[in-house]
Amino acid sequence: MRVGPATTGGPELVRLFVPLLDTLRELGDSGRPKEVTEKIAARLNLPDEVLNRTLKNGSSHFSNQVAWARFYLAKADLIDTSRRGVWTLTESARHTRLDHQQALRIFHEVQKSFRDGEAATTLLPAPDEARAPPDEQAPGEESFREEMAKMLQSLSPDGFERLCQRILREVGFEEVVVTGRSGDGGIDGFGTLRINRLVSDRVLFQCKRHAKQISPSYIREFRGGMAARADRGIFLATSTFSAEAKREAAREGAAPIEMVDLSALISLLTDLGLGVTPRTVFTVDQSFFREYGAPEQK
Repeated sequence: MRVGPATTGGPELVRLFVPLLDTLRELGDSGRPKEVTEKIAARLNLPDEVLNRTLKNGSSHFSNQVAWARFYLAKADLIDTSRRGVWTLTESARHTRLDHQQALRIFHEVQKSFRDGEAATTLLPAPDEARAPPDEQAPGEESFREEMAKMLQSLSPDGFERLCQRILREVGFEEVVVTGRSGDGGIDGFGTLRINRLVSDRVLFQCKRHAKQISPSYIREFRGGMAARADRGIFLATSTFSAEAKREAAREGAAPIEMVDLSALISLLTDLGLGVTPRTVFTVDQSFFREYGAPEQK
């Protein structure tokens, strides 16, 4: 994956350090991961073949690389991680301009800190490994999401449609009906989203239990079936959407289509408490044991 000008040394993700910091500056020093990642891709003018590349778990390879770049910059105190879900430049970063050699030095220093004991019990994976950075997810979350992905992709087409119906109802849609008629432009159902007491939107939805990436042809077919029948559409899938499909869904002058991919589906089910059993995870309170002679842990 070539993401920048020709430079030497280090993994590809090191080339993301500078555009990541620059993008956050452009956004007013903070941004949500999805927004930041999309703007970096646009800044680097990455081809679709790079953006469409996925990991074994079905997630975006490029998004994973950006997340790893954020991890290293956070360890270098250039990105604040105090707020989950928002990446923010630190005061130090606002006055820092990296070149490639400085970025490479940060990468090696963070690697060394893990090897030398900052997190001696934690293995720091190779940056290309198909997993998120250690601080991007709770313990056990990776295996949980993998299990959820297998479960969703094992559902029958009819079962997945009914699950989507349940999700839409849970998030506030009314009069949600599954039609599932073949030859109807991929329309699997419809519902009403009430904006306020006076305004509501009619929404059509499609449910695609699919292991492969969703191509733009599915979006175009869905939009064709929506013509003059709804204000907007929702496409729910057990896979990811290609870069071309995302552009088609957001095309100006056409009815908007919201896309819910596998990762978003799992997050929705988790947030709604559907199909999951919450459990308590304990962490060690180091301050409690300090008065009993425990050494300070880094």
